[in-house]
Amino acid sequence: MRTDEELVALSIGGDRDSFDQLVQRWERQIFALAYRTLGREDDARDVCQETFLRAYRALPGFKGEAKFSSWIYRIAVNLCRDWMRKQRRSPVVQVPEGMDLADLAAERGPVESIETLVARRQLSNKVAVAMRTLPDEQRTAILLKEFHGLTFQEIAEMQGCPLSTVKTRLYQGLTVLRRQLAESPRVVPMVAGRA
Repeated sequence: MRTDEELVALSIGGDRDSFDQLVQRWERQIFALAYRTLGREDDARDVCQETFLRAYRALPGFKGEAKFSSWIYRIAVNLCRDWMRKQRRSPVVQVPEGMDLADLAAERGPVESIETLVARRQLSNKVAVAMRTLPDEQRTAILLKEFHGLTFQEIAEMQGCPLSTVKTRLYQGLTVLRRQLAESPRVVPMVAGRA
């Protein structure tokens, strides 16, 4: 399997299949980032598509100073910010609309009980509400580090800021989330047979 850098070089040389492989390799992660940031599936699809379109157009200018993954994430983050500004909407972090317990059970497997699934969903919703209150820089740092596994260095390069700034944003954002989650009512799973 070729590395991202090899695929980029082939793509710059005119090999469209190589760029298609990059899209297949990164599409899911970019969509997930856009969805977690914007909260609507259609908007996330549009941002994901625009991310790869812009990347394709800008590929000849890609110098390889940063990893391809950092570069494509940066494009996606900037597009999400532009979309929110243009739509004058607050960012949303939530679970997909219309997902029911059967879908959740299919995702998690038979090991977890329905009560555990309900509690997990309630907690996920509380995290989503708390994430909405964070400043954009803190929310983005948390999404990139905790949900997408980027390193502090990759996030710093992507956001064009010092490493210490990224660490501070992440620490402050997580501190606010912990405090808000601790202050919210506890999630109590429903137990069959009790009212």
